[in-house]
Amino acid sequence: MSTVSEYFGENVFNEAVMSTMLPKETFELVRLAIIRGKRLDSQTADIVANAMKDWAISKGATHYTHWFQPMTGITAEKHDSFISPAENGKIIMDFSGKELIHGEADASSFPSGGLRATFEARGYTAWDPTSFAFIKEHVLCIPTAFCSYSGEALDKKTPLLRSMEAINKQALRVLRLFGNQDVTSVKTTVGPEQEYFLIERDTYLARKDLLYTGRTLFGAMPPKGQELDDHYFGTIKSRVKAFMTEVDKELWKLGVFAKTEHNEAAPAQHELAPVFTTTNIAVDHNQITMELLQRIAKKHDLVCLLHEKPFDGVNGSGKHNNWSICTNTGVNLLEPGETPYENAQFLLFLCAVIKAVDEYQDLLRISVASAANDHRLGALEAPPAIVSMFLGDELSEILEAIENDTAYGGKQQELLKVGVHVLPKFPKDTTDRNRTAPFAFTGNKFEFRMLGSSDSVAEPNVVLNTAAAEALKQFADELEVAEDFETALHDLIKRTIRAHKRIIFNGNCYDEAWVEEAERRGLYNLVSTPDALVHLVDAKNIELYAAHKIFTETELNSRLEIMLENYCKILNIEALTMVDMAGKEILPAVSRYLHFLANTVLDISKAFRIDARSDFEGKTARELITLKEKAYSRLNKLKKVSLKASEIENTAERAKFYKESVIPVMKALRSSCDKMEALTAADYWPMPTYGDLLFGVR
Repeated sequence: MSTVSEYFGENVFNEAVMSTMLPKETFELVRLAIIRGKRLDSQTADIVANAMKDWAISKGATHYTHWFQPMTGITAEKHDSFISPAENGKIIMDFSGKELIHGEADASSFPSGGLRATFEARGYTAWDPTSFAFIKEHVLCIPTAFCSYSGEALDKKTPLLRSMEAINKQALRVLRLFGNQDVTSVKTTVGPEQEYFLIERDTYLARKDLLYTGRTLFGAMPPKGQELDDHYFGTIKSRVKAFMTEVDKELWKLGVFAKTEHNEAAPAQHELAPVFTTTNIAVDHNQITMELLQRIAKKHDLVCLLHEKPFDGVNGSGKHNNWSICTNTGVNLLEPGETPYENAQFLLFLCAVIKAVDEYQDLLRISVASAANDHRLGALEAPPAIVSMFLGDELSEILEAIENDTAYGGKQQELLKVGVHVLPKFPKDTTDRNRTAPFAFTGNKFEFRMLGSSDSVAEPNVVLNTAAAEALKQFADELEVAEDFETALHDLIKRTIRAHKRIIFNGNCYDEAWVEEAERRGLYNLVSTPDALVHLVDAKNIELYAAHKIFTETELNSRLEIMLENYCKILNIEALTMVDMAGKEILPAVSRYLHFLANTVLDISKAFRIDARSDFEGKTARELITLKEKAYSRLNKLKKVSLKASEIENTAERAKFYKESVIPVMKALRSSCDKMEALTAADYWPMPTYGDLLFGVR
């Protein structure tokens, strides 16, 4: 039996494989392409493609695909075989450098937000050599970017790669000011934790809402939820452990650094966390992880739910984005150093992030906005919609001392001045974790906790990279012309802290008092997706993305249209599913039970010559009749408002109508139906209950 170290990465065309299969000169050119983003010439690409093909065929692959990430939230692939015709009806296995570097897909079939008309079908995929090719189900998958015929980004990877180049460029400028000449590149790194639910496949198939929408649109809470905290970090059930073991093995074969797995807070909820890696690779790995979780669950007669809020009343599922900035020499720029200059450098990068989050808090909220995540944000360990930063008491005190030119906490009698003093030594985690904080400093990285479990991690990292790049650019512009670097540095950090400290909050973000305080500070509170999305094309955001060549204004407007349209489509599907389930399943089931209750009342009255209307059956029937009338009225109202919503042509207005007029009716209908579920005998209820779903896996 082979060990993990023996099969780890066996299905990845990584540097170890390339070093054995490529000529030395070619291998060095590929390494430069990976490290510095240099282009490969056609001759080199042909050599790489041939080696990649030979390796893939030796692993049983028959096809290749350009594996990309369109604006659908999932990955896309078109499979082409390696075969080419030869003489005498034979074939040869062929794969050229041109086929490796460049592909073509039908762009009209993917969301474009108006960038492409249906008759303008051409779209192109372009190889991302910084993310290794891999084999999945006998297909060679080549990670690529996806753009239109005229060059607009149609995917989530292209802007991510652009943002990584932006922060690399500006971070290098800042590092040169501190005398760091040996650093040749700066990359952000990410470790995205992944939460999910596992339920029985049979119960999943018996719920139309789960089938069509990924979440339960009806469901009364069972007597037990997560109140006892007995599921969190509890013993993993054997069946779930078997599933996790297979997931780990398949991820390890694909070079994904799956590290931690455990039960999460809610019943049937679990988490998988990887070791951090370069951001674009982490994005690819997370997409692979989500796909494998769902595929392998089926092999175990389970279903993996990645929806942000599949069950009301218990924790939703998120994805914590652990983000940091590192040099190619191995230095984490968000970690305090050993010397005064290292600490000054740390503080400057920290201030860049503070400034970035404060100035572009709206973009961070937009990057996690979806109809699904709106259900999750704000309760049960999910952060609220207000973006704020948690730094912990000690680091906050240090910043306060710098801002006010005062001694730090009595531990240092003279004034704390950047570039002169060594920061007090403090361990990576100096304070307790703040689970309510959207953006928390955790020693040498920031944990952005607002992401939904089904989201791509690309978009939040585009925002973080670009906003931080802008702050670093402004810092470099000022410091490069300073006559006295140390004085200018101290003044810049002091001024930045004072200007942007409103974003720092170390308290309870669930507290109603924080909502009021945040409003006084001038922070955004964008509770819903329509509220947030309209800010995507604010002038400052258009300017930011244009300045760093991440998005053109046209590309931004297209993304706004895609996200608004997706929000409307999801709400429409959910509303129609509720209409279908309530009208065809729930109300008929309650009618059957009422018929049973009515006959029982009559039978009791006849048999015992008493008026049974005040007994259990009679009282239950009267309650159900009242609820049934309300449910029927709300069902008809939902039909009307859903139809009205579909007739609104303007996407932004339609999204607003869904938020303000459709969702309240959906909630009202659910309330009536959930109350009827609590009164209806189990044998009559037409679908598996929350108890069946949350506690069904044995």
